[in-house]
Amino acid sequence: QAQLVESGGGLVQPGGSLRLSCAASGGTLGRYAIGWFRQAPGKEREGVSCISGIDGRTHYTDSIKGRFTISRDSARNTVNVQMNNLKPEDTAVYYCAVRPYDISPFVYAYPHWGQGTQVTVSS
Repeated sequence: QAQLVESGGGLVQPGGSLRLSCAASGGTLGRYAIGWFRQAPGKEREGVSCISGIDGRTHYTDSIKGRFTISRDSARNTVNVQMNNLKPEDTAVYYCAVRPYDISPFVYAYPHWGQGTQVTVSS
């Protein structure tokens, strides 16, 4: 079974940028829907963005619209999130997840998850 591996997290100052990648080892992201989620300390995991494997449709949660962009790199078998103008409230562990159907912004809709990558926005 393919495993999801996130990368690209780190420490960045407010206003800075990071690019997160989700790769599948032992499989292909192919036509699967991929979601990015985050979980801050003491808070529930929440949806950030997702992209369809059927028609490329995307969805963004309101708090990151205009700052984050999700994209699929088929050649590298990755799904990436470009995060610009980062704010302290974006600090969280970011997870990617895959589901075999169309996109969904809901945590419960995704059966397969990566281990997460830490993003810290602080001066």
